[in-house]
Amino acid sequence: MWLFGALAAGLLRILGATWRVRVIGPDPRETNRLGSTQLAGLFHESMLPCAWLYRGRGYSVAVSRSRDGDLIASTLRALGYADPARGSSSRGGSAALRALLRHLGEGTTVAVLVDGPRGPARVAKTGIVAVARMSGLPVQPVAFSARPALRLKSWDRSLIPLPFARVVCAYGEPIVIDPGEAPDDSAEQASARRLDETLVALHHGADSLLLDP
Repeated sequence: MWLFGALAAGLLRILGATWRVRVIGPDPRETNRLGSTQLAGLFHESMLPCAWLYRGRGYSVAVSRSRDGDLIASTLRALGYADPARGSSSRGGSAALRALLRHLGEGTTVAVLVDGPRGPARVAKTGIVAVARMSGLPVQPVAFSARPALRLKSWDRSLIPLPFARVVCAYGEPIVIDPGEAPDDSAEQASARRLDETLVALHHGADSLLLDP
Protein backbone atom coordinates (compact mmCIF):
# COMPACT_ATOMS: atom_id res chain seq x y z
CA MET A 1 0.00 0.00 0.00
CA TRP A 2 2.84 2.35 0.87
CA LEU A 3 4.59 1.58 -2.41
CA PHE A 4 1.43 2.22 -4.43
CA GLY A 5 0.95 5.57 -2.71
CA ALA A 6 4.55 6.61 -3.32
CA LEU A 7 4.39 5.67 -7.02
CA ALA A 8 0.98 7.29 -7.59
CA ALA A 9 2.05 10.46 -5.80
CA GLY A 10 5.27 10.61 -7.82
CA LEU A 11 3.41 10.28 -11.11
CA LEU A 12 0.91 12.94 -10.09
CA ARG A 13 3.70 15.33 -9.09
CA ILE A 14 5.33 14.89 -12.50
CA LEU A 15 2.04 15.32 -14.38
CA GLY A 16 0.90 18.29 -12.31
CA ALA A 17 4.20 20.09 -12.79
CA THR A 18 3.28 20.52 -16.48
CA TRP A 19 -0.15 22.07 -15.83
CA ARG A 20 -0.87 25.77 -16.22
CA VAL A 21 -3.16 26.57 -13.29
CA ARG A 22 -5.41 29.62 -13.09
CA VAL A 23 -7.24 30.44 -9.86
CA ILE A 24 -10.61 32.21 -10.02
CA GLY A 25 -12.42 33.78 -7.09
CA PRO A 26 -11.43 34.60 -3.51
CA ASP A 27 -8.62 32.13 -2.92
CA PRO A 28 -8.63 31.48 0.86
CA ARG A 29 -5.05 30.19 0.66
CA GLU A 30 -3.89 33.71 -0.22
CA THR A 31 -6.37 36.06 1.44
CA ASN A 32 -6.78 33.97 4.60
CA ARG A 33 -9.98 35.94 5.15
CA LEU A 34 -11.76 33.00 6.79
CA GLY A 35 -8.94 32.21 9.19
CA SER A 36 -6.32 29.49 9.00
CA THR A 37 -8.75 26.58 9.24
CA GLN A 38 -10.96 25.83 6.24
CA LEU A 39 -13.79 23.43 5.42
CA ALA A 40 -13.77 22.82 1.66
CA GLY A 41 -16.46 21.08 -0.37
CA LEU A 42 -15.96 19.77 -3.90
CA PHE A 43 -17.34 17.14 -6.22
CA HIS A 44 -15.64 13.74 -6.44
CA GLU A 45 -14.69 14.36 -10.09
CA SER A 46 -12.21 17.07 -9.01
CA MET A 47 -10.22 14.80 -6.72
CA LEU A 48 -7.08 14.40 -8.89
CA PRO A 49 -6.25 18.06 -9.70
CA CYS A 50 -7.29 19.03 -6.18
CA ALA A 51 -4.92 16.47 -4.63
CA TRP A 52 -2.04 17.91 -6.63
CA LEU A 53 -2.81 21.59 -6.00
CA TYR A 54 -2.98 21.26 -2.20
CA ARG A 55 -0.09 18.84 -1.78
CA GLY A 56 2.34 19.37 1.06
CA ARG A 57 0.00 21.52 3.16
CA GLY A 58 -0.96 18.97 5.80
CA TYR A 59 -4.66 19.09 4.93
CA SER A 60 -6.99 16.16 5.61
CA VAL A 61 -9.56 14.63 3.26
CA ALA A 62 -12.53 12.42 4.09
CA VAL A 63 -11.91 9.03 2.45
CA SER A 64 -14.23 6.02 2.36
CA ARG A 65 -13.53 2.72 4.16
CA SER A 66 -12.96 0.63 1.05
CA ARG A 67 -10.13 -0.86 -0.97
CA ASP A 68 -10.18 2.15 -3.28
CA GLY A 69 -10.22 4.36 -0.20
CA ASP A 70 -7.08 2.62 1.10
CA LEU A 71 -5.28 3.39 -2.15
CA ILE A 72 -6.43 7.01 -2.12
CA ALA A 73 -5.41 7.46 1.52
CA SER A 74 -1.95 6.05 0.82
CA THR A 75 -1.49 8.42 -2.12
CA LEU A 76 -2.64 11.43 -0.12
CA ARG A 77 -0.19 10.68 2.68
CA ALA A 78 2.63 10.46 0.13
CA LEU A 79 1.56 13.87 -1.21
CA GLY A 80 1.95 15.44 2.21
CA TYR A 81 -1.61 15.28 3.50
CA ALA A 82 -2.54 14.55 7.10
CA ASP A 83 -4.17 11.24 8.00
CA PRO A 84 -7.58 11.15 6.31
CA ALA A 85 -10.90 10.93 8.11
CA ARG A 86 -12.05 7.43 7.15
CA GLY A 87 -15.75 6.87 6.54
CA SER A 88 -18.62 7.87 4.28
CA SER A 89 -22.39 8.15 4.12
CA SER A 90 -22.63 4.41 3.44
CA ARG A 91 -20.08 3.14 5.97
CA GLY A 92 -18.50 4.70 9.05
CA GLY A 93 -20.17 8.07 8.65
CA SER A 94 -20.24 8.91 12.36
CA ALA A 95 -16.54 8.04 12.74
CA ALA A 96 -15.68 10.26 9.77
CA LEU A 97 -17.74 13.09 11.24
CA ARG A 98 -15.89 12.86 14.57
CA ALA A 99 -12.51 12.73 12.80
CA LEU A 100 -13.31 15.76 10.66
CA LEU A 101 -14.42 17.76 13.69
CA ARG A 102 -11.27 16.71 15.55
CA HIS A 103 -9.06 17.83 12.66
CA LEU A 104 -10.86 21.17 12.43
CA GLY A 105 -10.58 21.63 16.18
CA GLU A 106 -6.83 21.09 15.90
CA GLY A 107 -6.58 23.75 13.20
CA THR A 108 -6.28 21.40 10.21
CA THR A 109 -8.04 22.36 7.00
CA VAL A 110 -10.23 19.51 5.73
CA ALA A 111 -11.94 18.74 2.43
CA VAL A 112 -15.02 16.64 1.72
CA LEU A 113 -15.86 15.06 -1.65
CA VAL A 114 -19.50 15.90 -1.16
CA ASP A 115 -21.10 13.49 -3.66
CA GLY A 116 -18.95 10.46 -2.76
CA PRO A 117 -18.27 7.68 -2.42
CA ARG A 118 -20.88 6.25 -4.81
CA GLY A 119 -22.84 9.20 -6.13
CA PRO A 120 -25.02 10.17 -7.78
CA ALA A 121 -22.58 12.61 -9.31
CA ARG A 122 -22.94 16.27 -8.41
CA VAL A 123 -25.50 15.59 -5.69
CA ALA A 124 -24.08 16.48 -2.28
CA LYS A 125 -24.75 14.39 0.79
CA THR A 126 -25.68 16.22 3.98
CA GLY A 127 -22.58 15.14 5.92
CA ILE A 128 -20.65 18.31 5.12
CA VAL A 129 -23.61 20.39 6.26
CA ALA A 130 -23.49 18.67 9.65
CA VAL A 131 -19.73 19.28 9.88
CA ALA A 132 -20.22 22.97 9.07
CA ARG A 133 -23.02 23.36 11.61
CA MET A 134 -21.13 21.59 14.40
CA SER A 135 -17.79 23.29 13.71
CA GLY A 136 -19.21 26.76 13.07
CA LEU A 137 -17.18 27.04 9.86
CA PRO A 138 -18.62 27.97 6.46
CA VAL A 139 -18.26 25.62 3.51
CA GLN A 140 -15.77 26.85 0.89
CA PRO A 141 -16.95 25.58 -2.55
CA VAL A 142 -14.14 24.58 -4.93
CA ALA A 143 -14.44 23.40 -8.55
CA PHE A 144 -11.90 22.32 -11.16
CA SER A 145 -11.92 22.19 -14.93
CA ALA A 146 -9.15 21.38 -17.41
CA ARG A 147 -8.42 21.27 -21.12
CA PRO A 148 -7.26 19.01 -22.66
CA ALA A 149 -8.37 16.34 -20.23
CA LEU A 150 -9.75 12.85 -19.98
CA ARG A 151 -12.98 11.83 -18.27
CA LEU A 152 -13.08 8.36 -16.77
CA LYS A 153 -16.10 6.15 -17.43
CA SER A 154 -16.78 5.96 -13.70
CA TRP A 155 -19.88 7.16 -11.88
CA ASP A 156 -18.22 10.51 -11.11
CA ARG A 157 -16.56 10.96 -14.54
CA SER A 158 -13.27 11.81 -12.81
CA LEU A 159 -11.28 14.62 -14.40
CA ILE A 160 -7.70 13.83 -15.47
CA PRO A 161 -5.91 16.85 -16.97
CA LEU A 162 -3.45 15.79 -19.67
CA PRO A 163 0.19 16.94 -19.76
CA PHE A 164 0.50 20.73 -20.25
CA ALA A 165 -3.25 21.17 -19.77
CA ARG A 166 -4.81 24.47 -18.75
CA VAL A 167 -6.41 23.94 -15.35
CA VAL A 168 -8.91 26.28 -13.71
CA CYS A 169 -9.51 26.20 -9.95
CA ALA A 170 -12.64 28.20 -9.13
CA TYR A 171 -13.63 29.29 -5.63
CA GLY A 172 -17.17 30.36 -4.76
CA GLU A 173 -18.43 32.49 -1.92
CA PRO A 174 -18.43 30.53 1.36
CA ILE A 175 -21.77 29.00 2.33
CA VAL A 176 -22.63 29.74 5.95
CA ILE A 177 -24.54 27.18 8.00
CA ASP A 178 -26.06 28.58 11.19
CA PRO A 179 -24.34 26.73 14.07
CA GLY A 180 -27.33 27.44 16.30
CA GLU A 181 -29.76 25.75 13.93
CA ALA A 182 -31.24 22.51 15.25
CA PRO A 183 -30.40 19.40 13.18
CA ASP A 184 -33.21 18.90 10.70
CA ASP A 185 -33.30 16.70 7.61
CA SER A 186 -35.18 19.21 5.45
CA ALA A 187 -32.92 22.11 6.44
CA GLU A 188 -29.76 20.07 5.81
CA GLN A 189 -31.10 18.88 2.46
CA ALA A 190 -31.84 22.49 1.49
CA SER A 191 -28.27 23.51 2.40
CA ALA A 192 -26.87 20.56 0.44
CA ARG A 193 -28.90 21.58 -2.62
CA ARG A 194 -27.58 25.14 -2.28
CA LEU A 195 -24.06 23.71 -2.29
CA ASP A 196 -24.90 21.63 -5.39
CA GLU A 197 -26.10 24.71 -7.25
CA THR A 198 -23.03 26.71 -6.28
CA LEU A 199 -20.60 23.97 -7.33
CA VAL A 200 -22.38 23.30 -10.63
CA ALA A 201 -22.29 27.03 -11.44
CA LEU A 202 -18.58 27.14 -10.59
CA HIS A 203 -17.93 24.17 -12.89
CA HIS A 204 -19.82 25.81 -15.75
CA GLY A 205 -17.90 29.05 -15.23
CA ALA A 206 -14.57 27.24 -15.16
CA ASP A 207 -15.49 25.27 -18.31
CA SER A 208 -16.40 28.47 -20.17
CA LEU A 209 -13.03 30.06 -19.38
CA LEU A 210 -11.30 27.15 -21.10
CA LEU A 211 -13.24 27.66 -24.33
CA ASP A 212 -11.11 30.70 -25.10
CA PRO A 213 -7.83 29.96 -26.90
